[in-house]
Amino acid sequence: MILLQSIVNGILIGGVYALISVGLTLVFGVMDIVNFAQAEFLMLGMYVAFYLHLVAGMDPIFASLFVFIVVFLIGAAVQKVLIQPVLKAPMVSQIFLTVGLAMVLISVAQLLFGTTFRSVTTSYQMSALHLGPIQVSVPYLIAFGMSLVMFFLLWLFLEKTDLGRSMRATTQNRMAATIVGINDTRMFVLAFGIGTALTGVAGAVILPYAYVFPMVSHQYGLTMFTAVILGGFGSVPGALLGGLIVGIIQSMSSVFMPTQLQNLVVFIVFITALVYRPAGLLGR
Repeated sequence: MILLQSIVNGILIGGVYALISVGLTLVFGVMDIVNFAQAEFLMLGMYVAFYLHLVAGMDPIFASLFVFIVVFLIGAAVQKVLIQPVLKAPMVSQIFLTVGLAMVLISVAQLLFGTTFRSVTTSYQMSALHLGPIQVSVPYLIAFGMSLVMFFLLWLFLEKTDLGRSMRATTQNRMAATIVGINDTRMFVLAFGIGTALTGVAGAVILPYAYVFPMVSHQYGLTMFTAVILGGFGSVPGALLGGLIVGIIQSMSSVFMPTQLQNLVVFIVFITALVYRPAGLLGR
């Protein structure tokens, strides 16, 4: 029964991991660049939701709409000012830029908000549903549900809108897309904005059960990259699958070993996937 409980918990956590990861894989799929500052946008989303709760009394789940808008605008500005100039530069330049951006975002957050651990209080924070012998945490369930909603909306955007089709065309063949009149620069700004905004929304929905502080991104960075590598860089369905797998692995590992060793298992999965399946399960 403990094993079944850990699987349920892993699925709920994994859905949020998938939402955290899908922004990274979307940016890579369209722009062919790995954003090592992606997890820092999770931290930004958490702070925006925290202060909306503190100032306006807004529940973090409802605040996620405003978080999406704010982080989208920040991400779009970062893309135009910093990322766009290095898109044709060597990959090492792109890596150093995004790693440097991550350090700057953390430093700015420390300057503005300090290093204090902050959290919110909600009416459902300690609630749980009992499904027979299985206990389902309400905050985890709500976060999982919001992740599914965001995945569905992303699917609608990519499959049913002209902008989404243009973005997919840019992903498949950038030169051909440009020839038929698609503005690839516009698609890059849109992809980076949406990718960072989705990660920001993930930060908002985990706030009812997680602390926010400037270095919180370090807790999720490895998990995010492991999920993307497992699912396949550039594959949106792969991010969903990879997130669920990582969530289940992490939850089940806590049953058989101390909690502090959960990241060890994730490291092993990360390295194994890189060595034996670098394209991922659904990657190209």
